[in-house]
Amino acid sequence: MTDPEPEHRRLARQAEEKRGERHMWTWLAYFLFGIHIIAFVMIYAVLHAPK
Repeated sequence: MTDPEPEHRRLARQAEEKRGERHMWTWLAYFLFGIHIIAFVMIYAVLHAPK
């Protein structure tokens, strides 16, 4: 039977997971913000297109 994970290794893994999750949320926020910017530019272009 293997020994349980050492405390320092468990804490390091938890810190890495937290950092990865924060990175994922930051990426998602930038992605959604970018989609909205593109949508507003497209709406502006359609509304101001020459007839």
